[in-house]
Amino acid sequence: MTDLKDRKEIATKVCDFVTEQKGMDTVLLDVSGNCSFADFFVISTVSSMGHLRGVVHELWGFLADQGLEVADRHKSPDADGWLLIDCGDIIIHLMSQEMRDFYNLEKLWSQSDRQIESFEAPEISDEE
Repeated sequence: MTDLKDRKEIATKVCDFVTEQKGMDTVLLDVSGNCSFADFFVISTVSSMGHLRGVVHELWGFLADQGLEVADRHKSPDADGWLLIDCGDIIIHLMSQEMRDFYNLEKLWSQSDRQIESFEAPEISDEE
């Protein structure tokens, strides 16, 4: 990938995409200052294993469209409720609420002086 600004732009697009797929409490965490293997973490909660499989299925195509290569791609997520997708400088964590509460990656990596950005699903209007 190119410079940090470009990587952040792509990571932001990943956050938006995961949120559109009903990922909950999606955050973008800049870990570039204190992590040697990645610049950004995308962290999102999924509601069930079926939801996780659906998000992952859609995500593969989106990542390819963005020019992101996935290291060690798995065909189907394990049943432990946490899937890590390694895109090099961007690491995507899709987690059950239980796993997210237990591991609390935001707190673990909060040593960063960079701010966490949150992404919310767009409001659906009743007007047409």
